[in-house]
Parts: sequence; structure tokens; C-alpha cells
Amino acid sequence: MPRPDLPDRPLAVGELNRFARVCLEGAFPLLRVTGEVSNIARPASGHLYFTLKDERAQVRCAMWRSRAQTLPFRLADGMRVEARAQVTLYEPRGEFQLTVEGLRAAGAGDLYEAFLRLKARLEAEGLFDAATRRALPLYPRRIGVVSSHAAAAWQDVLAALARRAPGIGIVLYPSLVQGEGAGAQLAAAVNTASARADRDGIDALLVVRGGGSLEDLWAFNDEALARAIRACAVPVVSGVGHETDVTIADFAADLRAPTPTAAAELVSAGYHAAAERLDALARTLPAEMLRHLGTAAQRVDRAALRLVHPRERLARSRETTTRLATALSAALARRLERERGRLDTLALRLRTARPRLDERNARCAGLGERLTRAGEAVVLRRRERLDALAGILTSLSPQATLSRGFAIVRDAHGNIVREAASVVAGDAIAVELGSGSLDAEVTASHSEVGPGLSSGR
Repeated sequence: MPRPDLPDRPLAVGELNRFARVCLEGAFPLLRVTGEVSNIARPASGHLYFTLKDERAQVRCAMWRSRAQTLPFRLADGMRVEARAQVTLYEPRGEFQLTVEGLRAAGAGDLYEAFLRLKARLEAEGLFDAATRRALPLYPRRIGVVSSHAAAAWQDVLAALARRAPGIGIVLYPSLVQGEGAGAQLAAAVNTASARADRDGIDALLVVRGGGSLEDLWAFNDEALARAIRACAVPVVSGVGHETDVTIADFAADLRAPTPTAAAELVSAGYHAAAERLDALARTLPAEMLRHLGTAAQRVDRAALRLVHPRERLARSRETTTRLATALSAALARRLERERGRLDTLALRLRTARPRLDERNARCAGLGERLTRAGEAVVLRRRERLDALAGILTSLSPQATLSRGFAIVRDAHGNIVREAASVVAGDAIAVELGSGSLDAEVTASHSEVGPGLSSGR
């Protein structure tokens, strides 16, 4: 590998770590590393952080969420795994680590690869399509179980059903659950249960086995078993291994249970819920019965109080009618008395409020005379004032001034001539007198005014 081009100056720590990371990633291709898992951390981000170690060394590992979500098993401390990883350096802290691309159980690499290939092929065929899965019956009458007589899983199923739903019938379809030929036997047992479902009266089928390694559970990764489960005439529940174990049978089944006991609990869930409901009803039934009996007793008592002989009811009705008639007569008499008193009061008020027309007529006549005299006096005063104003207006009239010997002289344009200098000899003038007017011509103009004379007048 060529040496990186380093600058001829001191390197910052970040630069050093970056050069180291580039060198590591360039020197190591994507490789496989095997070891034991420890110190697992699962932060909220979904990434996985753990240590991969052996008896001589250890290395930190990081698996990003996009890869961690595809793991077919739950990673746990102490597991031996084979990691497909990239060697790198975590620059912020200068830590040597592996970026893990994939994980599988160590020592079972070929089996695991075969498992993944078969799963992908059957999934592409639509064998695991969720739309084809069937729901379990709520109250199954009889359950079929595919397992071994000697298997602990068979005893777990019997114990769970005896505890939760002892009335359910159980039919065992025995088969090997491990070793050579176990897959074929399991498929044959499922086919037998499907063919005899009506005759045996089973409503659901459990395929169960306890936990183990990948090799121990390999019979449940058989293709023939997966196809038999999908073709079964009744719904199938797979309860193989522990919670972290996953097989092809789990994907093919209508419902997967994490353990054989959980499979029995799922198939008996309806009976268990019904039993709990019955227990709850049994606890509330006495109180409800007492409440209903008390309500019924009260209704009987009320009905007994209303139950009387017809003769007695008629007598009561007659007494009631007589009493009501008496009360009605008294009420009518009181009402009439009140109305009569009210009428007398209104008549008295009417007589008191009647107007005295003679007095009103005399008063109107007197007011008419006063109005006439006042009008005449006002008219007389207005006429006297009008005469005085007319005299004043007459004395101030230009005509009165002209009648005393004065005259108004106008030039040819009709303008009043106030000064002799405003006309010249030969101008035409008009002279207005107290009686009539004269047209004249100026023969001479004198600006000086003699004693007792007004210029231009």
C-alpha cells in the first residue's frame, strides 16, 4: 500500500486520525471475523454496539440500524458469531473498530446461508404472504399436535392446556423433531393431520419443539414441511424453540408462538378469556340478583298499594267528585265576589273622573274673548309701527330730496356726475328733477363751487 502524502508540518490530532482511518480502510478489504459477543449496547437510535473477543484480544464493533434491523436473530452476550466487517478508525476518539455489515452464528455458516436462500425463494413464491394466513378458532373443540412423545414440548403443551382449557381434546401426530429424516417425518405428520382433520375433529394444529442450536432445529427448515403447513386444512401454530429462534416453519405457519407453551396459550386464548369472564360474572352475579330482586319487590309493593276493590274505588271516586264539586262552587262564588267588587271600584273611578263640561265651556269662552282682544291690540300696534316706518322711509327717499329743488345729473353712460371736472364742453348729460327730466349739453365746465351751490348737482 502506498504511503499517504503527509504535509511537512506538525499534524493536528484530527488530521492524524483521518490519515490513519484512510490507511486502514484502504489496507483491509471487507473481511470475516469470528469471536464471542459481549458488552452489547442498544441506544434509542437503533444502532448496535458490542465487543467481539476471543481468548487473546478484543475489538469494538458498530452495526448501523439499517443493518441491525435485518438480523434474523436477537444478538446476546456470549453468542459466538461470524461478522462480515470493514476495518476502520473512529476519528473523534481515535478508536480502532469494525463496521459490521452482517452477522451469522459461528460454526453454522453453511446452514445459515442455506436457510436464507430457502427463505428468500419461498418468500418470492408468496408462500409467506400475510394475506393467506388464517385466524385461529375462538373455541376449538380439539387440537392436533405434531411433536415427539418424548419431547419436553409435548409435556409443556399438555400442562398449558390442562391449566387453561382442560375441556379441549388433544390428538398427537408423533414425529421425530431432530436428526436425520426428521424434516420428512414432520411434513408427513402435518399431511396426516390435514387429511384426518374432519375424522379426528381437530380445529387447529400445533407444530412444536423446544429450543436448541441451529443444527438441532434444522428439521423445521425443511421445504416439504413449509409446503405441508401452508396446505394444511386447519390453521397451524408454530411453537419452535425459544423467543430468539426463527425457522422456516415459523414463516409458513398461520401464527408463530415464541415457545411451545405460548403456542398452547394462543390456541386456548378464547377459553381462557371466557373463563376469566365467567369468573368475573360469577363474582358480580349475587349482587346483580339481589338488586333485581329488590327492584321487583318494590314494584310488587307499589302494585299492591294500587290494588283495591272496585266498590271501594267507586266510593273514593264519588267522595273525590263531591269534594271537587264543593270546592269548585266555593271557588266560583269567591271569583264572582271579587269581580263584583272590582266592577264597583271601576264604576266609582269612572264617576270621579267624568269631566265638568259647563265649567270647561265657560273657561273656553273667556279664553276666546281674551284671544280676540289680544289679537286686535297686536294688529293695532303693528299698524301704528308700520305707519311710522313708512314716514321715515318717505323722508329718506331720493324723490323727496328732488322735490325740494335738487337734481341728479348723469353722463352719456348713465353714471352720476359728482364733479364738474368729470365732463367737458359738448358732453351730453341727462338731468333728473323732482318732476320729470331734461336732456342737455355742457357748454362750459367750472370746477369752483359758489356759496350755496353743489358741484355736479
